[in-house]
Amino acid sequence: MPGEFPKWQLVYYYFKLWKKNGTFCEILEEVRGLTREKTGRDISPSVGIIDSQSVKSSSCGGQSRGIDGNKKINGRKRHIITDTNGLLLSVVVHVANEYDGKKAFDVIKTLKNRFSRMQKIDADGAYRGDELAKKVKEELRFDLEISLRSDKATDFKPLPKRWVIETPLSNN
Repeated sequence: MPGEFPKWQLVYYYFKLWKKNGTFCEILEEVRGLTREKTGRDISPSVGIIDSQSVKSSSCGGQSRGIDGNKKINGRKRHIITDTNGLLLSVVVHVANEYDGKKAFDVIKTLKNRFSRMQKIDADGAYRGDELAKKVKEELRFDLEISLRSDKATDFKPLPKRWVIETPLSNN
């Protein structure tokens, strides 16, 4: 720890306490709301953008790991939902071998009753399937809109509206 911080035990004590009692979530909600207001937007977003990224993890991190067959990564997958500014709305971490479309409902469900204006979730082709879109619409009242890349695309180019979620994932 840098010298200007208290002893690590005290910092860790408050980290655990604030994580457990929701202080970190409250801070995130407040900062996101203030940032949205400053940019002339309503505090409550109406659109969310979902994506995931598989991340390598070591065996020291416990048993919750799996192999993402598409990316050949042994580890975990982090699912995030951002608003259209790229501000974080939700994070869920799970084993990497769980298919995005299968886990997406649990991730989207974290938004229920949190944002009064939320109407739509934008997603990429990994979340395709009428069953997921139907379940999200019926149970959560959100429209799931899938954006697909052109079959002619040969290199990675973020899709319009989705670039805000691609940027934070690629910078980590």
